[in-house]
Amino acid sequence: MPQQTFGSYEEFWPYYVAMHSKAATRWVHLTGTLTGLAVTAYGLARGRKRYAAALPLIGYGTAWPAHFLIEGNNPATFGHPAWSLRGDVRMIRMMLAGRDRELAETAAEWLADNR
Repeated sequence: MPQQTFGSYEEFWPYYVAMHSKAATRWVHLTGTLTGLAVTAYGLARGRKRYAAALPLIGYGTAWPAHFLIEGNNPATFGHPAWSLRGDVRMIRMMLAGRDRELAETAAEWLADNR
C-alpha cells in the first residue's frame, strides 16, 4: 500500500487502526508497550535511568515485527511517527477498556473504503 497523506490526526486515526486490522497485531502492540512500560518503571524506581530505553526498544521491538509477520504491512510509524505514537496510546487505552471490537470495525470499514 503506498504512503498515505493526512491533513489531521483525526483523518489519520482510521488508517492507523486499519494498519492493525488483525487482533493479534493489536495484542502484540499492547503486550510490548505494557512490558516496556513496566521495565522502564521498574528501572527508574531503582534509579537506573538507562532502563528508560526499554519502552521504545521493547515496544517497537515487538510491534514492528508484528506488522511484517502478521499484518503483512509496514508500520505506520515509518511515515507518521508522532501520530502513530498517539494512535498507539489511544488503541491500547481502547483495548484496556474492552473496546477491541470497535477497533476491528473501524479497521474493516477503512479497508473496505480504501482498497
